[in-house]
Amino acid sequence: MAKKKSRYLSGKRIDPRPIEANITVADLVDDAFIAYNGARLREASQLFTQKMLEPDTTVGMSLTGALTPAGLGISALIPLIEAGFVDWIISTGANLYHDAHFGIGLDLHQGSATLSDIVLREEEVVRIYDIFFDYSVLLDTDEFFRRLIEGDEFQRTMSTAEFHHLCGKYVRERENKLGIKKKSLLAAAFEYSVPIYTSSPGDSSIGMNVAAKALQGNKLAFDPSLDVNETAAIVLAAKRGAIHGKGDKGRKHGGKSAVFILGGGSPKNFMLQTEPQIQEVLGIDERGHDYFLQITDARPDTGGLSGASPSEAVSWGKIDPERLPDAVVCYVDSTVALPIITAYALTRHEPREPKRLYERRDEFMELLLSEYQKSKRR
Repeated sequence: MAKKKSRYLSGKRIDPRPIEANITVADLVDDAFIAYNGARLREASQLFTQKMLEPDTTVGMSLTGALTPAGLGISALIPLIEAGFVDWIISTGANLYHDAHFGIGLDLHQGSATLSDIVLREEEVVRIYDIFFDYSVLLDTDEFFRRLIEGDEFQRTMSTAEFHHLCGKYVRERENKLGIKKKSLLAAAFEYSVPIYTSSPGDSSIGMNVAAKALQGNKLAFDPSLDVNETAAIVLAAKRGAIHGKGDKGRKHGGKSAVFILGGGSPKNFMLQTEPQIQEVLGIDERGHDYFLQITDARPDTGGLSGASPSEAVSWGKIDPERLPDAVVCYVDSTVALPIITAYALTRHEPREPKRLYERRDEFMELLLSEYQKSKRR
């Protein structure tokens, strides 16, 4: 009697086609990324492209690590925004500060991590691992932001999304004046009305310059409560179907929320805490984000948030427990994974209509407030 084949042997047979010259990135991922972290990267590419980019899904992205100085703003993040593949962002302030270098015409260079930092200091060269730039790049960027926040429209308290939107407007003006074509993430986010939040606005050179101007009486200040509530409102609007086309708040099955996490840290938590804010704090009926995709080099066993698994996030209400099969973690450097996922998505999926969420923040806040008013948690 023939042995019954185990159900655990139902996976696709490992028999890849030999790699040929001129193969596309998307075909390489589908055909040759078979096991280990290669397989996770294939699963990530397919999850992002086949599910997270469905029309009724709102995609939030968090940025941690020095991604923009490595050129990933230009090579990957801006193309994703232009394709309508990223709807809102939470970033470290450092990524936005270094992004501005490109938009105001300053240069960064490839270098070597083995050179003496004492020699580099003597040469006034600043190093981010193997990225080099002149010390004057910092001074010129500081000057740009200081002059910016002296403007009348900055003399008030605002959310970081509003601040970054205003900054993006002026970075785009500088790009146009210098004849620079689409090099700034801030400028692209302004153009496509993608709100960008910073979970720790004081923890960057932008925040340092805001603090310096405050010593001179400048009135610009950030309201973290606005950031917390606006991001929760975006997620609630996504889940209630209020984002997928104006005027369809009553869609029976609502919509979906997806998170695309690059790195970890504070931006990861700030993005995921939107669901506990809705459920635990505001007492609004919700179940968690639908899709979870993270690129990280952090281990889960050290207890840090950067390495915390999506299954652990379920216990906090951050991830819908029924959607755990739609969660992928890749233990790969973001500088490797992001360009590959970007190329895959742009090859396998048509552009989406930009959701322009920045323009609809007040609408989403009204929805959040209306549901909170019905809550017993008030």
